[in-house]
Amino acid sequence: MKRMLGFIIFWIAIGMTIMFFMTNNLLAMIIIITCLILGYNLFCC
Repeated sequence: MKRMLGFIIFWIAIGMTIMFFMTNNLLAMIIIITCLILGYNLFCC
């Protein structure tokens, strides 16, 4: 279950990265970094 949640959160962060290039927003950057770290940790650990 943790692997699946990590995979989902990782791809949410990828989608938000694409959104980030359309609008420059600091909050979006913080959410992207958090999702990438959380997704990586849940998927790999």
